[in-house]
Amino acid sequence: MPALTPSQDPDLMQLYHMGGPWIGQTMYVAAELGLADHLGSEPKPVAELATVTEANEDVLYRFCRVLSAMGVLHAHPDKHFSLTEAGAILRSDAPGGFRYGVMLQSGACFRAWTEVMHTVRTGKPAFDKVHGAAYYDYLEANPAENELFNRTMGVTSLAPAIAALNRYDFTGIKSVVDVGGGVGTLLAAVLKLNPEMTGVVQDLATVTAEAPGHLAEEGVQDRVEVVSGSFFDSVVPGADAYVLSRVLHNWSDEDCLKILGRIHEAMPPHAKLIVVDSIVREGGGLHPSVLADLFMMVILGGKERTEQDWRELLDTAGFRMTQAVQAENAGDTLVHALVEAVRR
Repeated sequence: MPALTPSQDPDLMQLYHMGGPWIGQTMYVAAELGLADHLGSEPKPVAELATVTEANEDVLYRFCRVLSAMGVLHAHPDKHFSLTEAGAILRSDAPGGFRYGVMLQSGACFRAWTEVMHTVRTGKPAFDKVHGAAYYDYLEANPAENELFNRTMGVTSLAPAIAALNRYDFTGIKSVVDVGGGVGTLLAAVLKLNPEMTGVVQDLATVTAEAPGHLAEEGVQDRVEVVSGSFFDSVVPGADAYVLSRVLHNWSDEDCLKILGRIHEAMPPHAKLIVVDSIVREGGGLHPSVLADLFMMVILGGKERTEQDWRELLDTAGFRMTQAVQAENAGDTLVHALVEAVRR
């Protein structure tokens, strides 16, 4: 078979050259410096931006020049720039928390990819090799990174998860445990739509410390019990439903079986298990779910799963999958789905 020349396969070459890591890191510069917070529709000189962001003026200009080519900024004469409508997604207060997601993926996580071959050859997370610690241990030892992680998880993954749960029929469910539920944002959203329901949010003590205040702000503190503890050790028993939202994709099949085993032990025979996570689309295509799968593998040793993967994992853990509902409007974003299961 003759070798392909670049002219014979221009799309792949363009994907590589225009979508290389420097594109993501240019977005990181914008996110880390908070450029979108300092800009609006009125042009500002790059000298002023360099002052307020404590950046080198010439270097910042050259990054802004690329950001304008990417559609994040508008370039104006005399090295002035303004924010585009698309670039507003990088504001700190923009819905979806895109700025924080960029920052999270472009710092310590990005550096882990320098040892991606460690993952390829051993099956183990490259993050551990680069940083000398597993990801969650690293977060515990680095408060600033941990704060960024919690802020990111509090906005980027909760909106689609809440949307998925909003479509679920909670009829007959009076109590729910949100396993690995953070500060209770997801649980609060569920309880607001189901005023007769009570709930438990369970997570590590370093996370749940902020839960009471958050639940009070949401007005559901009287209906929620906050429990601190690892889901690898035990799960609060006796509820009608158990929610795992964006938890299992962080873990290998082996670790998932341990988590699911604890839930299986805690669940009454009538209870439901509700998993909110992504489902990898089968049939090919460069969908975000397959790229997210690589990220989970390199950073955490986790994985995104197909519907069949979910069915087999749950079956091994002693569950029977009763439904898998894809997001109604997935578009080109990561597909969030709701998987329901019961004990076998």
